[in-house]
Amino acid sequence: MAAESTSYTPLALPVLPLDDEIVLPGMVVPFDLSDAEVRAAVEAAQAAARSSGSSSKPKVLLVPRIDGTYAGMGVLGTVEQVGRLADGDPGALIRARGRVRIGAGTTGPGAALWVEGARVDETVPDPLPGATAELVKEYKALATSWLKKRGAWQVVDRVQQIDDVSALADNSGYSPFLTTEQKIQLLETEDPTARLKLATEQLREHLAEQDVAESIAKDVQEGVDKQQREFLLRRQLEAVRKELRELDGKEGEEESDDYRARVEAADLPENVREAALKEVEKLERASDQSPEGSWIRTWLDTVLELPWNERTEDEYDIKGAQQILDAEHAGLQDVKERITEYLAVRKRRSDRGMGVVGGRRGGAVLALVGPPGVGKTSLGESVAHAMGRKFVRVALGGVRDEAEIRGHRRTYVGALPGRIVRAIKEAGSMNPVVLLDEIDKVGSDFRGDPAAALLEVLDPAQNHTFRDHYLEVELDLSDVVFLATANVLEAIPEALLDRMELVRLDGYTEDEKVVIARDHLLPRQLERAGLGDGEVTIDEGALRKLAGEYTREAGVRNLERSVARLLRKVAAQHELGERELPFTVGADELRGLIGRPHHVPESAQDPAERRTAVPGVATGLAVTGAGGDVLFVEASLADPETGAAGLTLTGQLGDVMKESAQIALSFLRSRGAELELPVGDLKERGVHIHFPAGAVPKDGPSAGVTMTTALASLLSGRLVRTDVAMTGEVSLTGRVLPIGGVKQKLLAAHRAGITTVVIPKRNEPDLDDVPAEVLEKLDVHAVTDVRQVLELALAPAEVRVPAAA
Repeated sequence: MAAESTSYTPLALPVLPLDDEIVLPGMVVPFDLSDAEVRAAVEAAQAAARSSGSSSKPKVLLVPRIDGTYAGMGVLGTVEQVGRLADGDPGALIRARGRVRIGAGTTGPGAALWVEGARVDETVPDPLPGATAELVKEYKALATSWLKKRGAWQVVDRVQQIDDVSALADNSGYSPFLTTEQKIQLLETEDPTARLKLATEQLREHLAEQDVAESIAKDVQEGVDKQQREFLLRRQLEAVRKELRELDGKEGEEESDDYRARVEAADLPENVREAALKEVEKLERASDQSPEGSWIRTWLDTVLELPWNERTEDEYDIKGAQQILDAEHAGLQDVKERITEYLAVRKRRSDRGMGVVGGRRGGAVLALVGPPGVGKTSLGESVAHAMGRKFVRVALGGVRDEAEIRGHRRTYVGALPGRIVRAIKEAGSMNPVVLLDEIDKVGSDFRGDPAAALLEVLDPAQNHTFRDHYLEVELDLSDVVFLATANVLEAIPEALLDRMELVRLDGYTEDEKVVIARDHLLPRQLERAGLGDGEVTIDEGALRKLAGEYTREAGVRNLERSVARLLRKVAAQHELGERELPFTVGADELRGLIGRPHHVPESAQDPAERRTAVPGVATGLAVTGAGGDVLFVEASLADPETGAAGLTLTGQLGDVMKESAQIALSFLRSRGAELELPVGDLKERGVHIHFPAGAVPKDGPSAGVTMTTALASLLSGRLVRTDVAMTGEVSLTGRVLPIGGVKQKLLAAHRAGITTVVIPKRNEPDLDDVPAEVLEKLDVHAVTDVRQVLELALAPAEVRVPAAA
C-alpha cells in the first residue's frame, strides 16, 4: 500500500483576484470579463499560452482577497471557454484544478499581476485506510441527508460516485452554508484526509443547527395552531352560550354580570363592597385566556361566602349557662367563673346599647394552660354550647408556615386564606368560639413564624381590623371568643402570652376524678363497649382505686383507658360464658380483671421497702409537662480512701438544679455545727446526690430544701419521715425562698398519699387556689428557714446512727 504524501511543482501564473469569494479545486466558475482585473488575468494567460506554443489551455491563479489582503494559498485554474454569459456580457468559464502555494511576485506578459507558486500535488494511498474509508462513508451519508432535505436528488448520485478523498472534501465548496473563514480553512488544509475530516465536522454542525431550527419552527407552528384552534373553539363556545341565554330569556348576561349582581345583592360592609366591585371590573376587562380571571373568580367566591354581617344571638341566661358548664365538666371552676363573668358583662353592655365601643365589640381571648387530659379541648365546645354560639376548632400543632395564619398572597398558584378566615367561613357567623388547639406546639422555620402572625389575631385592641393576605380587606374579629390551649406555658412566646388572659388548669383531685368517671367516662365507654345501661356497674370504691392506684396523672385520659379496659374484659367474659350480666365491679374485683395496681402510695408499703427507710433519702415535689409529681432525692458519702472530696450529681440535671445542690452543700458546711451535724465528713469525703428516673431531664431551684434535708439525714443518721414531702428554694443563709406550681405540687402529693407538705412561707397565698378537699387531707407547713424544715422532716432517732455507717 502506497503511503500518503504531498509534493510541490513550481509555476509562474497571472493572478485573478477573488473578492470575498472562495473557489476550491474541482469547481467550475464563470467570470465576467467586463471586470478589468479578470480580463487582464485571462488575456495574460492567453498570451502566455500562445507564446509558449503549447496546445494546453491558458492557466490563471485564483487567489482569494479578503478585505484587500491576499490569502497564502490559491487555486490553479484553466480557462475552458471564452464567450458570452447568459445576460449577454463577455465572460470566461474557468475550472479550478489544484492548490497552489503562493510565492514571490514575477514578470509576465499583459497587464496582470504575475506570481511564482508551487503546485501542491496530493497522493492518496490505495486502498484507503480503514479510518479514512469510514470518514468517506460518513461524509457521503451526511451530504446525502442534507441534499435530500433540499430536494437536490440529481446531485446525490454525483456525490456518491466521487471516490477520491481530496475531490470529495473539495466538493463541500459548493455548500452555501459555509462561511468565508470556513472555506479559507478548507483551502489552506493540504492533507486530503484532514480536509475531509474538517468538511465532515462542518457539515455535521450545520445539520445539527438545522435540526434545532426545524424543531423550534415546528413547536412555534404547533403553538400557533393550538392558539388558533383554542380561539376558534372559544368563539364557538361564546356563540353557543349566547344562543342558550337568548333561549332562557337572559340575553346579554355575562359571567361578570352575574358576579356584579351577586356583589350588589350581598350584605357586605362598604369597604368590602368597593374592593369586590373593583375585582368585578378587572374580571370584565380580563380575557378568557388570562389566568387572572380564575384568580378573581376564586377570590370573589371566597368573599361572598364569608358571613360578614351574620351573628348568632348570645344566650344571656347566666344561670342556665352555668348549669350547662357544670353538667358537661366537673371542676375547672376558674374557667367557668371567667365565662360566667364574660356573659354577664356582655348582657349588661347589650342592655345599655354598648355592644360596640370604639369600633370594637366585646370578644375575649383566654389561654387554657395545663397538663394533658384535663379537658382543655373539650371545654371549648362546652363554652360555645353555654353561650349559644357556633364552635370551630383550629389545630395549630406542628404549624410552621406563617401563611397558615395570615393566608397566601393571591399571586401564588393555589393561594388560600388563612386558618382564621377559614374558621369564620366554616362557622357561618362572625362571633363563633374559636379554639386554637396546642398553641404551644407552633414552630417556625424559613417560611416565617406563625406565633408572630397570631399577635394581631389575639390582641383585643387590634383584631377588629385584622387583614388577611389573601382577602386584603379588613375583617372584624373583635366579637370572636378565642380559647387557646397549651401544655407548657414556657413554650408560648412572651409577647403572645401577654395578649391573652391566662387560666391555669392544674389537674383534678381524686374526688373530682371519681365524679368525672361516674358521670362522663363510664356512660361513654359503656356505649363504646356495646353494653347497655345497668349491665355493668362500677362502684365508687373501684373508681377511687382506679384513680388512686392504677392511674396517677393530672388528667383523666389514663383513667378512661382503664375504665374501657375493664368494660372490654367484662364484655369478653360474658361472650365466652364466664360471667353473667348484670355485674357490679367492686374494688376487690379489679386485680382479677385488669391486674395489679401500678402506683401504690409510699405510705402503704412495708416500712422496710420504702425509699426513705434509710438515711439520706428525702421526698420532694416537682412540676412536669404532665402536671405535678413526687421526686425523690438520694445522698451518699464516699469512703475517704476511695477518692477525693467533692460533689457528684447524677440524674440528668439542669444548671439551676446543680447550683441548688452546691448551695445546699455550702450551707451545711458553714452552718452544720449549729445543727449538731458532723460537717467534717463533708470536707474529707466525696458527696454524691442522685435523682432517680435518670432518663427524665430535671431543672429548677425548688429542690433546694429537699437536697439539704437528704444531706442532713445522711450526716445525722436520722430517717426522713415517709409522709412528708417538701418544696422550696434554699439560700446560702438557710432561708427558704418561694417557688411556683404550688397547686400542682400539692395535688401530686395528695395523689401519692403524702399527708404533710412543707412549702415556703411566701407561697401561702397560693393555697387559695388549692381545692378545699385536698387541703383538708394535707397538713401544710409554711416555713421561712431550713432549720424548720429539718425539725419537721427528720424523724427522731432513739439511737444515733454514726454517719460513717
